[in-house]
Amino acid sequence: MIFIVDSGSTKCDWLAIDNKGNQLLEKQRTKGMNPAILSKKKLYKTIKKNDVLYQVKDTVTHIFFYGAGCGTEKPRQLLKDVLHSFFSNAKAQVKEDTYAAVYATVGSSLKPAVVCILGTGSNCSYFNGINIEQRVKSLGYSIMDDAAGNYFGRQLIRDYYFNHMPQQLKVSLAEKYNMDSDFIKYNLYKQPNPNAYLASFAEFMFLNKDSEYIVDLIKDGIRLFAKNMILQYKDVLQTTPVHFAGSIAYFSQDEIKTVAKEMGFIVGNFERRPIEGLVSYHTNQLSK
Repeated sequence: MIFIVDSGSTKCDWLAIDNKGNQLLEKQRTKGMNPAILSKKKLYKTIKKNDVLYQVKDTVTHIFFYGAGCGTEKPRQLLKDVLHSFFSNAKAQVKEDTYAAVYATVGSSLKPAVVCILGTGSNCSYFNGINIEQRVKSLGYSIMDDAAGNYFGRQLIRDYYFNHMPQQLKVSLAEKYNMDSDFIKYNLYKQPNPNAYLASFAEFMFLNKDSEYIVDLIKDGIRLFAKNMILQYKDVLQTTPVHFAGSIAYFSQDEIKTVAKEMGFIVGNFERRPIEGLVSYHTNQLSK
């Protein structure tokens, strides 16, 4: 049994296949497994809480894990140790989520592209057909992550408290979320995964896209992301498509296309969940 795993900071999808790419189990979901944020003990407990993963753990031979927080060696090795400890008979490969986005959006052609991730967090890289090049090193959600779910959540909360949000939307936001200041501060400063907590507010945008305020909020976030990340690759943008992966990107396609016309880059493919696109890639790799 082979597991292909796609993990953000909020949620983690586990897809079990055989060596021909046939799905063996219903897709499993756990909480996000970001090793840059969570401890080894917390990561292990997250896997163990899933009954199906626990039942099949000894039959797993390979794990291909793509995740947020896996871009540097120390957290990548920490997660690999956790996977080897739980799935004792499996070989585990851990890569940053950028590679999952690349393989899912570029497809089997493996043609050069700029590939962006807009989910709980955000990222942007250049794939030259073989390797990934990143020109900006991420410093995490508190400083970077423009146009990510946690960015938009932060903006919504700020606009709510600074009274920059239309009154009707303020009422709607308070009906959907607990906007008590003590509750917000507790989740931001005393609970694990504050980035995922912030990202939980992003759903509100897509439920209220009939609002000019919301559309402008999304476009402003995309402009900031394009300025700081996509335009790092302006030397290739005239001939290279820009692909997008992640739920925020998927539900912001119109706004992304508008900003692309303004800023002069070519929009390519959108992939909401990269995990499905990884099956054929790894099936081909294992057959070689």
